[in-house]
Amino acid sequence: MDLKYSQHIATVLNLSLKQINSIFDLHAEGSTLPFIARYRKEATGNMGEVQIGNVIDQIKYFNELEKRKETVTKTIEEAGKMTPELKMRIQDCVNATELEDIYLPYKPKRKTKASIAIEKGLEPLATILFAQQDVNANEEAAKYITDQVKDNEEALQGARDIMAEWIAENETARNAVRKIFTESAIFSSRVLTTKKGEEDAQKYRDYFEFKEPLANCPSHRIMAIRRGEKEGFLIMDINIEKESSIDELKRKFITVHNEASQQVGLAIEDSFSRLLKPSIETEFRILSKTKADEEAIKVFAENLRQLLLASPLGHKRIMALDPGFRSGCKVVCLDEQGTFLKYITIFPHAPQNDWNGAVQTIKELVAKYDIDAIGYGNGTASKETEQLVRGIDFGKTVSVFMVNESGASIYSASEVAREEFPDEDVTVRGAISIGRRLLDPLSELVKIDPKSIGVGQYQHDVNQNRLKESLDQTIESCVNFVGVDVNTASKHLLAYVSGLTNSVAKM
Repeated sequence: MDLKYSQHIATVLNLSLKQINSIFDLHAEGSTLPFIARYRKEATGNMGEVQIGNVIDQIKYFNELEKRKETVTKTIEEAGKMTPELKMRIQDCVNATELEDIYLPYKPKRKTKASIAIEKGLEPLATILFAQQDVNANEEAAKYITDQVKDNEEALQGARDIMAEWIAENETARNAVRKIFTESAIFSSRVLTTKKGEEDAQKYRDYFEFKEPLANCPSHRIMAIRRGEKEGFLIMDINIEKESSIDELKRKFITVHNEASQQVGLAIEDSFSRLLKPSIETEFRILSKTKADEEAIKVFAENLRQLLLASPLGHKRIMALDPGFRSGCKVVCLDEQGTFLKYITIFPHAPQNDWNGAVQTIKELVAKYDIDAIGYGNGTASKETEQLVRGIDFGKTVSVFMVNESGASIYSASEVAREEFPDEDVTVRGAISIGRRLLDPLSELVKIDPKSIGVGQYQHDVNQNRLKESLDQTIESCVNFVGVDVNTASKHLLAYVSGLTNSVAKM
């Protein structure tokens, strides 16, 4: 990695260059975060997972930045506009936003008002006016009347179009507007009037007329409004005060008071409304989405960690019930290792209402398979099924637990479940999953796509690649934190052990 990037990361994260370079080398070799944290402490100086993760995120950022620099450099060189000073600025840049600002004046564009005005030969007029020379604007504009420019006003308008684009591409102007957005942008939403009365729109009624400083807006609110916009019920906006923003730009660009500066002032107003504000607003839409994504993903990862690290029940014989009304309650019995022993369906609830028959069946199974604990899913008919099992006298202590069944149906139809139980129906596999989650949550939940376990709201709205990366990393961290018994662990669990490849895990 380039030394300037290593030094930047070391400064920002308050770490040594040796630590940064060690993590870079290990990451480049394919070492995972938990592996580096646990088995390469001498190389990292006993850094924790969070610190190492921050370094790896920075490394990825600069890898992408370097690729972007190559594209930018190539494009500018092909246009014949590269200079030694410009090339040095690009090479020294360590910020993606700054790089895009450097590139903007040289970026290939579609036909714009400014490019049309330049084709008409009005760029020299724009240069004179932008320098705010003490000239008579109309007299100067008259010099540029041609077959393509019919009068003074058209010449001045074309010059203003060119100046507006110069201002919109100016780094000082862009940073000034960014600062205003950062400090005072208002995040707002309003309902589409044509959708206001629709039933589906009512879930967004809190955002029909909503305003809040963007800096204070929590991630869940941003995600909710963005979803409402995506579904066509809301219009979202990020806005700043127009007059004060234009005044700030005028203070930066207008140096004298004459006819030329008046034209510059008009160009500033046009540039702000037509080019600058929409461009920076788009940036902040993306930034707010990225920030909301990261905050949401952190919540998802922590929720998943809590689920995976829930205390296992231990070596107990389990009865698992997948509750239901019309289709009945699916009942399975498992031994201490989670081996499937028995399956049956009971119908204690409406419409069959075979309560007594269900009680008798459960009592017989508990006695026959020496069941120590009963777990029931938290879905449909959960409360009624809890009343059923808690009301039975087994003649011995049988613990009863509610089990989060999120994702059990996903597992039951998965290739993993078909491989484990090729001869069983999906309903049987789902009940087995509920029982095994009670027995050992970590070993069972690693078989399911973490997005299907119910780890948080808006999980389908965030960056899916980033979410998968974070959740997979969380699973690996939990597996390596707890450890596994290599003699009994499934290949799905072993696949998350640091240092083991999928092919080794399958052996």
